[in-house]
Amino acid sequence: MLSLWLPRFSTDRVRRLREFQAPLVVYGRRGNADVLTAVDDAADKLGLHAGTALAQARAMHPAIEAVMEEAEADAALLDKIADWCLRYTPLVACDAPDGLLLDIGGCAHLYGGEQKLVADLGQRMARAGFAYRVAIAGTIGAAHAAARFGNPAAYATGEERDIVSPLPLAALRLEPATVASLARVGLKRIGDMIDLPRSPLTARFGATLLRQLDRALGAEHEPLNPRLPVAPYVAERRFHEPIAREEDVLGTVEKLAARLGVALERRGDGARRIELTLFRTDGAVRRIAVGCSRPLRDAPDIRALFSERLAALADAVDPGFGFDMARLSVVIAESSPPEQIGIGNAEDAGELARLIDRLSARLGSQRVRRPVALDSHIPELAAATLPAQMIGQDHDWDAFRRHRAESDLAPRPLRLLTRPEPIEALAEVPDGPPLRFRWRRALHDVISAEGPERIEGAWWSEQNGHPSGNLARDYFRVEDRTGLRFWLYRAGLYRDLVRGELPNVAPPSWYLHGTFA
Repeated sequence: MLSLWLPRFSTDRVRRLREFQAPLVVYGRRGNADVLTAVDDAADKLGLHAGTALAQARAMHPAIEAVMEEAEADAALLDKIADWCLRYTPLVACDAPDGLLLDIGGCAHLYGGEQKLVADLGQRMARAGFAYRVAIAGTIGAAHAAARFGNPAAYATGEERDIVSPLPLAALRLEPATVASLARVGLKRIGDMIDLPRSPLTARFGATLLRQLDRALGAEHEPLNPRLPVAPYVAERRFHEPIAREEDVLGTVEKLAARLGVALERRGDGARRIELTLFRTDGAVRRIAVGCSRPLRDAPDIRALFSERLAALADAVDPGFGFDMARLSVVIAESSPPEQIGIGNAEDAGELARLIDRLSARLGSQRVRRPVALDSHIPELAAATLPAQMIGQDHDWDAFRRHRAESDLAPRPLRLLTRPEPIEALAEVPDGPPLRFRWRRALHDVISAEGPERIEGAWWSEQNGHPSGNLARDYFRVEDRTGLRFWLYRAGLYRDLVRGELPNVAPPSWYLHGTFA
């Protein structure tokens, strides 16, 4: 486990924005007073430290530069550094407010060992203008303690006791009140309490004390909670010379996709969502993700998706001085067993899936949608549109088409109004089709009508609060003198109004629900 600590993080962030000639301190409001929350090296040499009142610091050293703290800016920058550290391992966690934890198990050999990985990390942090301390140990607690309170170095697994014994109790990440209580009974260093009886310590100071000690020593496992989910399939490539051309990026994508395809095929999986991470030489990280409507592992097809995505993003992927590393990850994978090749039209389904993927990559997955049949006889609830890539199996699309083609329902508009709109209609007989109607201030004379098609309302619901409620509907397909065709209905029956069987029944009303092409 690698612990990266940035001891001057807040002041280093401010100095990256502008230059200061005088010692720099960062302050924040604590209670009714402004106190220092961070100091740079020059201010530290003057005897200033976090917790000092700002008024006292200025009285002691009037020439200091004081800047108000920005916790959100610090957190955002720490997230960016965490993204940049993904080049070393996908398991990166924030150790707020000024540190990171990296699980480099199985990754250090890619850089020639732990020492070379730490050297590369240190060079990049120094070039970025950050003071840093790095420690490697077998546990999170030991690495954290060594980086902040001990000698930053790479320690072998099993040396945790030797690492933490000489360090102060604050290195166990305890509450200040607990540390103060332990100091009052003469316990100031971790070694002072390692061999003491555990029951009295637990009874007096709580279970957290010994839990933190056991985690630091490796007696209890402490899980690492990475910022990002770990992809099941990952392939990456580092470049001796940075690349910047789009063709080079796409060529790299195809080569990495071919490597992923071998692993996917071995396990019988296919990619449903793929993410490309590009690491710039200046530390910036660019992510590009594409989705697939069916499990995919063909390298040329994956390259085509990213080609469309890059074309849609235009200048959003700025290479700067170039990318020195690329990583292709399968974020979501699904089972993709071998398919039997026959003489049917299976290739048509594949072409449709490729078209959906290309359109989704170019236009956005939420803009390419498929209709799906729902289990309802109410027209506005009988179908819904979902992102096409969300529908994993083609039979969902086929089921909708068969439902539309084989249903004995009368023809209906392909697209309905968002909500049925009220109209003024005049009918020849109470239950007959309308002779004319007014919709959106325009009068339409009906020359032809078909219907009615009666749909009973859902008595157990109120149709999302629509005025027609759960009344029976009589639908008509009508055509006006200009050739426009409409789908409208009458909500309610005159016979219910005449018979008076239902109390407080309003007169039937007319609504326009859709238009035909």
